[in-house]
Amino acid sequence: MKKLSARRRHPLAAVVVLLLALAATGGLYAAFAPAGTAKADETAQSLAIEEGKKLYSVGCASCHGTGGQGTSDGPSLVGVGSAAVDFQVGTGRMPAQQPGAQVPKKKNIYSQAEIDQLAAYVASLGAGPITPTEKQYDPAGADAARGGELFRTNCAQCHNFTGEGGALTHGKYAPSLEGVSPKHLYEAMQTGPQNMPSFPDTTMPEKEKKDIIAYVQAVNSEKADSPGGLSLGGLGPVSEGLFGWIFGLGTLIAVAIWVAAHTAKAKKS
Repeated sequence: MKKLSARRRHPLAAVVVLLLALAATGGLYAAFAPAGTAKADETAQSLAIEEGKKLYSVGCASCHGTGGQGTSDGPSLVGVGSAAVDFQVGTGRMPAQQPGAQVPKKKNIYSQAEIDQLAAYVASLGAGPITPTEKQYDPAGADAARGGELFRTNCAQCHNFTGEGGALTHGKYAPSLEGVSPKHLYEAMQTGPQNMPSFPDTTMPEKEKKDIIAYVQAVNSEKADSPGGLSLGGLGPVSEGLFGWIFGLGTLIAVAIWVAAHTAKAKKS
């Protein structure tokens, strides 16, 4: 009886064994699952780069070179980063329709998945600005008034005070910002496309970029008010001066003619 009692297990022994087994299983999962996830992510990235290279060979290599090194028809893409690709291809500027002083925006011919693949391939050529996340460019809660100050200091010289755009030299121009998505506005500030200077986070922090995006959206929305009345396209002193000369001076001339005609009639009578 004593031997049987000695061999009899404690009622909680099975529970302890089960807990130890679960702990061991969890430890194994913690040890191997992240590595497996990282490997899967690496494989997916490699596939994206491979598919992006195929798209690049068809739509981009003729101008930018087979390895992105650039040619006489297109600059090098080494180090431009995924953000530049997402902006240029996402806005339809690339592939370019024809060479010129300015590559205009046009209808996009790639899906977002294809753009991501192209961006992955170009990013693999050299480190550069990374495509921003929605959290980075979402203007919710941003300070539009502060964004207006930043915009007038850094952007209005080319894009005008309300982002209506404007002419530059030698056939170049600053495009209108009306209808441009927050993502593409952020990427433009990141990368400095075409004639625009770049504003990396070291120069213009993420918060300031979001403030500018909030301002641009506020002044270009359908609900935006024009405190001065007729906005005249929001083009500033050029359109306002032209309006003054044509209609103001025209009105003065009409009044002068009317006064002269009535004075002549009065003298005859």
